[in-house]
Amino acid sequence: MYPRLRNLRADKDLSQTEMGKILGMSQTGYSKYETGENDIPTTILIELATYHNTSIDYLLNLTDVKTPYPRSKSSQS
Repeated sequence: MYPRLRNLRADKDLSQTEMGKILGMSQTGYSKYETGENDIPTTILIELATYHNTSIDYLLNLTDVKTPYPRSKSSQS
């Protein structure tokens, strides 16, 4: 369901176990995000987008634009 998660992880030569550790979870928990078995909480989506330097919309296949959106001035304070 979320092939981009797998592709971004593989691009960095990370295993699911390593990605899980980065996110503070088990390999199984992370795997369920990649397969779509579990919905991804917003906090984890933000962590993934930040880690991979992309947008949440890209992670969720809502856009093909990989680069993140510029932050608004109100969120930078």
